[in-house]
Amino acid sequence: MSTMKRFFLLACCLMAAAASAQTIETLGDGKYGISVGDVTMTVDAAHGAKILSYKLGGVEVLNQGRMPNSFGSTFWTSPQKEWNWPPVAEYDTKPFQAEIQGNTLVLTGDKSRFGYSVSKAFTTDPARGAIVITYTIHNESGEVRQVAPWEISRVPNGGVLFFQAKAVEPANNMTGLPFTYEHGGAWYVMDEARENRKINADGKGWLAFCNNGLLFVKKFQDLKAGQAAPAEAEIQAYANPGKTFVEIEEQGAYTTLAPGASVSWTVRWYLAPTELDAVPSKALLKQAKKLAR
Repeated sequence: MSTMKRFFLLACCLMAAAASAQTIETLGDGKYGISVGDVTMTVDAAHGAKILSYKLGGVEVLNQGRMPNSFGSTFWTSPQKEWNWPPVAEYDTKPFQAEIQGNTLVLTGDKSRFGYSVSKAFTTDPARGAIVITYTIHNESGEVRQVAPWEISRVPNGGVLFFQAKAVEPANNMTGLPFTYEHGGAWYVMDEARENRKINADGKGWLAFCNNGLLFVKKFQDLKAGQAAPAEAEIQAYANPGKTFVEIEEQGAYTTLAPGASVSWTVRWYLAPTELDAVPSKALLKQAKKLAR
């Protein structure tokens, strides 16, 4: 067999293996499964199109609390001052229409009283082992509006949250979090307190969480000065009282939308094993940056 023919057959085998490494399937009860290699994600279309689970093998990285707003990963519009609290049901809890389009799961929500509807598209990048999520905010009002996209992922209170930033600031009139600055990163070794705590930070387009031998990295748009929504930020972190859960959050650019216009924003999720301890280190920062490159 010629060298060229062997190369062609090898290439075909590699492409077939890559194709078989990604799946999107219906799980029942409005839930959908997305997998790439050993990484699996479960999305609940029937309840806000939330991401309920994100695992490497059988090891879960997202918080699995039973109280509302304590588990999984969700999506809201920013700034929060527009809707305050609780989260808008059409984005957070109400059913989304679901459709599998080839290698993409598309979920579409209803219009809220604020004039927006939200859609989410989930696909995979087998070559990088990533699950790729594109959020789209549609302005269905009759007015020019300003809005930013916002992803909120809840992880257990344990391990370390880190990203690249020179400083963090207390947010939403809450106490800040005890970040340290070393090895070229900003680090929060998770702790316990009785009050709600939150920070804003200007990052470099990625954030990471390490715990229980897992490294979870999210990659997104790196905002320039002035691009974040008022009183918001590219990166946010919120710690719930007690040793319950921590929200790791990121936002896209504050955008002006004409009536009928939309804005899309993509976040790439990576989950990898690590033998490194969940403490600040050059090696852990290096591994996270490699995933986010």
